[in-house]
Amino acid sequence: MTATPKVPAGDGSHAAVRSGGDAPGIPVDLPEDFTPEQLAAQWEEEKPPAAGALANTASSLVVLGVGIGALVLSLAMGLGIPAAPQPGLWPFMISCVMVLLGLFQLIVGRHNRDAEKFTRMSTAPLTGLVTLAAMVALMPVIGFELPALVLCVIWMRFLGGETWRSTLLVSAIVVAAFYGIFVLALNTSIPHLF
Repeated sequence: MTATPKVPAGDGSHAAVRSGGDAPGIPVDLPEDFTPEQLAAQWEEEKPPAAGALANTASSLVVLGVGIGALVLSLAMGLGIPAAPQPGLWPFMISCVMVLLGLFQLIVGRHNRDAEKFTRMSTAPLTGLVTLAAMVALMPVIGFELPALVLCVIWMRFLGGETWRSTLLVSAIVVAAFYGIFVLALNTSIPHLF
């Protein structure tokens, strides 16, 4: 029988932890052992490098461009009046907010030090958008079940880093729940295979 080494109480550096079949006495940094200052310092070390003024300006211009594009498209759909709105009224209001935020960020936010430099993980939102667009394009052709299942698997496993077991289980439950709600219960006209 081996004894676990004693850890001085309150030193806040390491704790001897025995879990499952792990070797006894392995020091592990536990977040609850850190002071707020230590946690802030650790987060500061782990965060990606800060983006520069050029990256902040570029991101502001992207938001501004998307807002202006949406503004033009919403005007083409027609605005109407508040008493009798047309399809473009709500997108027009959102587009105006986007344009204002883009301008504000362009003028004030380019000196922001909190923005992070683009890393490999910065492509995750783009991957999510592309896979969502692919699902929407495939739904009228093959129904929503298979595209939704593939979308859930990609998002959970490859973007979220979940295990294969939880990915497959949760993806199947999500698709079954959507089928039960939108096809069986509400009898909507959503394209489906079964």
